[in-house]
Amino acid sequence: MTYTTELVTDERAFAALAADWDRLYQRCASATPFQSHAWLHSWWQSYGGRGRLRLVLVRHGGDLVAAAPLMRVRRPLPALVPLGGAISDYGDVLLDDEHGEGASAALTGALAAAARAALIDLREVRPGGAAEQVYERWSGPRSRVSDSVCLELPGGPMGELLARLPAKTHQRMRAKLRKLDTLGIQRRVVSPGEVETALLRLLELHRLQWQGRKVTSEHLRARFREHLVRSVGRMVRAGNAVVTEFRLDDEVVAVDVTLLSPLLAGGYLYGAHPGLRGRKADVAAMLLDSAATHTKDGTPATLSLLRGNEPYKLHWRPRVVVNQRLLLARRRTAPLLRAALCDVAARRRGKELLRRLRERGSGGGP
Repeated sequence: MTYTTELVTDERAFAALAADWDRLYQRCASATPFQSHAWLHSWWQSYGGRGRLRLVLVRHGGDLVAAAPLMRVRRPLPALVPLGGAISDYGDVLLDDEHGEGASAALTGALAAAARAALIDLREVRPGGAAEQVYERWSGPRSRVSDSVCLELPGGPMGELLARLPAKTHQRMRAKLRKLDTLGIQRRVVSPGEVETALLRLLELHRLQWQGRKVTSEHLRARFREHLVRSVGRMVRAGNAVVTEFRLDDEVVAVDVTLLSPLLAGGYLYGAHPGLRGRKADVAAMLLDSAATHTKDGTPATLSLLRGNEPYKLHWRPRVVVNQRLLLARRRTAPLLRAALCDVAARRRGKELLRRLRERGSGGGP
């Protein structure tokens, strides 16, 4: 039986793929929650542009065995880029583990055909992601560069996470957890029917906690709110997300969204009332304690702190994992690859210069 390929550009066809996509997602061990149909289709509804959708599909006997969720962009370079954009911590393709080389070979060929005069620019691929198989098979010009830093902990109960810490840090963290118990903060996983109300409360608390400080502006926009409610509602019903409320004196003071896949669990977004700081509640410890309950039996094996190396994450001695950016070109589009690499190098030089200027401004240099 041969593999057949298809290029889907119709939004209604994307919606109709839900059942097939979900089955493929479950058969791809490297998939993260950001490759689920619920997340990607909802993202497209909020952020997609007419005529830009490019879903590269591979079937075997009618079964969907590979998928690359992409869209066409023209700036800064003509390229096919992953759906999910900047609000997704991981990007990847999906490959049915049972079909291995056959599915990856067919997907690689289909991607080369779909690229035409565009570069394929796969951002935020976690090491071990399915896109690595495509990269290894690619016969044209290619390059791999570092992307965002993510931090990860081994899946397991909170006691095991505490046991990894140095003695003094261990004692300090235990004291913070005891403080939460003393305050009487209660947590509750909300039911599917309560998800929308809980998420709207999360976004309001998120706005309050960042009031007067620099915040990710996208989290305050209507399109993000619509995407979050739409996607997480579906993901909760499918078992791919959990929404947790934290109550103090019968008032909801924090709400958290944790995304789940067979590979990892990760706290995606939370909102916490600023008054918790005044009561000396360590919100980060509270959220990690909650997230660890979803990996307490070691499944998923990874508790991801997702992108960013903020100091509060480093207290837990996480493993540093650097996402990859996989750039794939055809012979005739090799100049686009060179232009992308020049842009990467220029941005890195700019960041390094900015870092040095900040150090000098803070007295860290001459």
